Amino acid sequence: MAALFAFPVLWFVLSAFKPGSELFSYPLSILPRQWTLQGFEDAWQRIDFARYFTNTLVVASLTTVLTVLASATTGYALAKYSAWWIKAFFVCVLATTMLPTEVILTPSFTVVRNLGLYDSLAGVIVPSIITATGIFMFRQFFLTVPDELLEAARIDGASEFGIFFRIMLPIARPIVVTLAISSFQWRWNDYIWPLIVLNDQNRFTLQVALRNLVGAETIEWSVLLAASVISLLPLVLMFLVFQRHIMNADLDAGLKD
Repeated sequence: MAALFAFPVLWFVLSAFKPGSELFSYPLSILPRQWTLQGFEDAWQRIDFARYFTNTLVVASLTTVLTVLASATTGYALAKYSAWWIKAFFVCVLATTMLPTEVILTPSFTVVRNLGLYDSLAGVIVPSIITATGIFMFRQFFLTVPDELLEAARIDGASEFGIFFRIMLPIARPIVVTLAISSFQWRWNDYIWPLIVLNDQNRFTLQVALRNLVGAETIEWSVLLAASVISLLPLVLMFLVFQRHIMNADLDAGLKD
């Protein structure tokens, strides 16, 4: 199954090293007959790749940090504080998962425009911070933490912020890493929302910029393939660095009966 799914990806990556004339030559071959880096050079120079890469990195990084912080604090409050309105709020949060993204595009755009965030990276970042998935993940994890641990910290004089940042957040590290990787991937690959919010080409994210390579009549396949491969590198690097934290994560780390 892994080989079945990896084959198209392998073909895609190797095609980025082929000259344009070889991409549609017959018979097709998975390995390039003539290896070239011209597509990568054109992608980096002709579409101001460095600027778009930086814009995307800023959006993905800031959104990831804010998403993890907002999800962790909200999940902690929903798990460890008891009130009827808190439970009602959690139901409302879960209800948002039943709304397709397309349904909230118009109201989200209206809010961003009225706040003066249209055509800015902040307009891309702010609406993406809150995610029901992240809140649910942290809430379910914090529910498994014994209340006695919090009571002991309060008896020792720890403040509520101290309990969260010094106890709860560190033991939730597997959830933090998992959500951070997922959030970074979501924001890095996001296309629809930046396309709607951004108008100035200097503020385009990488996915929107790549779409400009697809013309009405012609497509520069060699440049598009090379640029797409470069855009995948941060995600691959992130997975290689943090895969151990996900695959070997012990969600009950730091807890004792």
